[in-house]
Amino acid sequence: MLGTIRRFWRDQRGVALILVSVMLPAIIGFSLLSIDMSRVNNMHNDLQKAADAFALAGAAELDGSNGAWARAERAMATLVHNESYFSTVGTNGRFILSAGQPGGALRCNSAGNISWCFLKTIPADTAAITTANYANTDPAVGQLETRFVQVTVVPTGFAAIFPASFLTGNTASNSFNVGASAVAGFRTSVCDYTPVFICNPYEGSPGGVSLEQAATTREYRRRQITLRNDGSYQPGNFAFLASPDGNGAQALELALARVKPSGCYAQDGVNTEPGQNAGPVQDGLNARFGISKNYVGTANGPAANVRMGLKSFNCNNSTTFETDPTKGIGLEEDSCISAGNCTMMGGRMGAGDWNFARYWAANHPGRAVPSALSGTGVNLPTRYEVYRYELDPDGNPATNDSIVGDASVGGETGTPSCGQTPVTTVDRRILYGAIIDCNAIGGFNGRADNVPVHAFGSFFITEPIKDGKNINVELVDITGKGGRGTLDNFLRDEAQLYR
Repeated sequence: MLGTIRRFWRDQRGVALILVSVMLPAIIGFSLLSIDMSRVNNMHNDLQKAADAFALAGAAELDGSNGAWARAERAMATLVHNESYFSTVGTNGRFILSAGQPGGALRCNSAGNISWCFLKTIPADTAAITTANYANTDPAVGQLETRFVQVTVVPTGFAAIFPASFLTGNTASNSFNVGASAVAGFRTSVCDYTPVFICNPYEGSPGGVSLEQAATTREYRRRQITLRNDGSYQPGNFAFLASPDGNGAQALELALARVKPSGCYAQDGVNTEPGQNAGPVQDGLNARFGISKNYVGTANGPAANVRMGLKSFNCNNSTTFETDPTKGIGLEEDSCISAGNCTMMGGRMGAGDWNFARYWAANHPGRAVPSALSGTGVNLPTRYEVYRYELDPDGNPATNDSIVGDASVGGETGTPSCGQTPVTTVDRRILYGAIIDCNAIGGFNGRADNVPVHAFGSFFITEPIKDGKNINVELVDITGKGGRGTLDNFLRDEAQLYR
């Protein structure tokens, strides 16, 4: 009997069954937890992808113009189709996430399975978004300043297989909610742009005119503006952006002369560089007229129309200009610019009253004023319009009817001197630059990082630089709200996720 008991005591057969029986609840529990974790992770991924897609679709419409909120809502409602699985709603846990179009009048709203708020700024990644980041509640103001949209997917129920009551010993629910959110923004950048920024000449609305009004109204675009580089940042002054080619004097001169600069710049922030480089500015920009000693005959050639009131030029930079307007002094200055008694923008913005009739009589003697340029008063043509007409009167490049070769009373034509081949692939008389609200930003001078840009602009250089610092220009166009679309080929509009 004793031997039988000993054999039984030492017998290990069947012990695995005992261990499995003991561990089986834990094994099943861990298996269920693994399945639940996989299911909830898949569900969260579905919801997060939906939030990302809704945010990106909405952000792509936030261009700072009227109607942006309604367009963003429409994009989220019509362009996005997302499905989610394993929820407690829908058919067998599968349902379609949707948005809606409640009218675009509220900065925060909801429709379908999402809610959203339009933002003007976002804080640092570690900080929470608050109402201080929200756009203005008035759509007329808020839509213009909106740059981001925050989208939240309504939390959706998830039913776990693992019995929560097994762990808690009570009737705890196996269900909980899963949600997701995303923040996307609209980013505008330009490439092949000159590394120059201009303090907004229309900041503070001189003469009651904003930058957007000036860009869309001939009467205001015609105003001549004197851009100055004197080291201070105030409306009408210009300085330099950080250039990929460097910001030394030689690099800046080349960047200003180059047919196709290499820089790309984003509207939400540019880096500025100090410098008062009078010599490089004059030599670089005057290459566009074919009268810079460093660039005569090079690949960075002049514009196809360089009419400027040139009296003599011997190809060695010995240049004299005509002073008698009846013989042709180029595209004449506004009266107060010439007299030095302007009242707008610190004395450097004219009234747009240039003497077109005298210019035409002096530079195209015997040729009648064409109907396309016959406006007077508020309809007086801009200098840029006259310049473009001389290049192509009928608007059809194939007809080759340019009148650039007309000789003025003084004998000048618009054809580049010294046998230089003009550049026709780009308009060499246009200066491109970032327009910054320098007074509103305040406190930056010299080198600064991430300076926000009001818009990117194009300016027509009305005459060559003669004093080393001042550039006389007309505003041609701006990007974004108020622009006329002529800069679209430079733009890279992108919607991107930030959170």
